[in-house]
Amino acid sequence: MMNKQHPLYQEDLQYILKTQDIETIQNKSFLITGSTGLIGTCLIDALMLYNQLGANIKIFAVGRSKSKAFERFRMYYNNPYFHFIEQDVRVPLPNELMVDYILPLASNTHPLAYSEYPIETIEINVKGVEHALKKASECGAVVIYPSSVEIYGNTRNNEDVFSEDYTGNLNLLNARSCYPESKRLSESLCQSYLIEKNVCVKIARLSRVFGPTMLENDTKASSQFLLKALRHEDIVLKSNGEQFFSYTYVSDAVSALLHILIHGIKGQVYNISSDLSNIHLKDFANLCAKWANKRVIYELPSEKENKGYSIAMKAIMSNDRLSQIGWYSTITVENAIKRTLDILSCP
Repeated sequence: MMNKQHPLYQEDLQYILKTQDIETIQNKSFLITGSTGLIGTCLIDALMLYNQLGANIKIFAVGRSKSKAFERFRMYYNNPYFHFIEQDVRVPLPNELMVDYILPLASNTHPLAYSEYPIETIEINVKGVEHALKKASECGAVVIYPSSVEIYGNTRNNEDVFSEDYTGNLNLLNARSCYPESKRLSESLCQSYLIEKNVCVKIARLSRVFGPTMLENDTKASSQFLLKALRHEDIVLKSNGEQFFSYTYVSDAVSALLHILIHGIKGQVYNISSDLSNIHLKDFANLCAKWANKRVIYELPSEKENKGYSIAMKAIMSNDRLSQIGWYSTITVENAIKRTLDILSCP
């Protein structure tokens, strides 16, 4: 379990609170599904830190596991601003719940889940956002929908970057399409609720996110590199590592989500990425190996692993639209990897 009092993590949370005009969310309420995940945990920690400064923000954290929530948030359980709701996002949210902002973060977000539970992956994404949008329609909440770079699929004509207008190139003839296609449908649901029900929706397409709040069962390549480094084991790379992707440190992801919440335009889509965090997979692996003083070894993936892996070789996201509303990152991917490992290596 990570040490949330680590000075670097506290510094990350302070960085998030420097989001422009963050005082506009004071005295508001948040409904956050997927609350115990990588992004949800960091977001809630930042908001609860803001409450120490008198923000008076109510947080309704939704999750399937009470024990996982207690592990993540035990320090908040006697705090009147924090409320945990144990339920599956595939069922409707409580009728009496009225909030200002909804972030439906619940999702299966790693390859093994896509391979083993494709039906569940679709249901969590689609039903989760549907219930969030229905709740927003009932109470007038703003929805910030966290979509994914995965909706773009592979490059069609060797595009240099994915802009928000790129329509994607996906293969439906495999179970892995459960994740990107359900994310695309969820975006369509958001736009449909905006048109038909006038729900205020803003969509954030996240690049590959990593950081100290990651879960130990995360099978994404970057997470496995980090976990191997923490155990001081050789880093296992199950490809030639030529994939070139945009990554985002978790505090950047949370900062950008809040910035879009405050400054984003209703109905607009924003890529969350940074030019400082574009990196080849083999270089990500080598940075983890360097921290642990170990080496990178190459190994073929198992059949089950291969079914869940993306075939994309290049997924760089344009951040022009996000920068136009005033958000940008100052952290390099090298620094973010080191921060993650430094935080998690300190009990």
